Amino acid sequence: MIHRKTIQCSLVYETVNKLKNHATADEIYEEIVKEHPNIGRGTVYRNLQKLSEAGDIKKVEVPDGADRYDHLLDNHYHVKCRECGRIFDVDMPFISDMDSKIVNKNGFVFLGHSVMFSGICPECLKVSKGG
Repeated sequence: MIHRKTIQCSLVYETVNKLKNHATADEIYEEIVKEHPNIGRGTVYRNLQKLSEAGDIKKVEVPDGADRYDHLLDNHYHVKCRECGRIFDVDMPFISDMDSKIVNKNGFVFLGHSVMFSGICPECLKVSKGG
């Protein structure tokens, strides 16, 4: 199916690619509204959904937090800082055959996986160590 790219959709796409920080929908909206004050929050949310479903951006589901949006489309892992809550990419190869290594005693058909590591980012470590 061919999706029509509206001006609003292009703004959302460009903002995700400009921020490059695993932004939440609210953060993306706040960035767009600085230059386009008439855009609605719902418009941004709908276009994020449309772009992620089309594979133009990647939706990163965060346990106990707001979903984030990633400009990188390749499969990769993330780490969430326990102090500030920011999300970062993990520098390690994606384990594409991990699903085949699962002992499947419950009859599931595994379709993929996502892993969210947790830790403390370098900036928060500096703050906790006093400098």
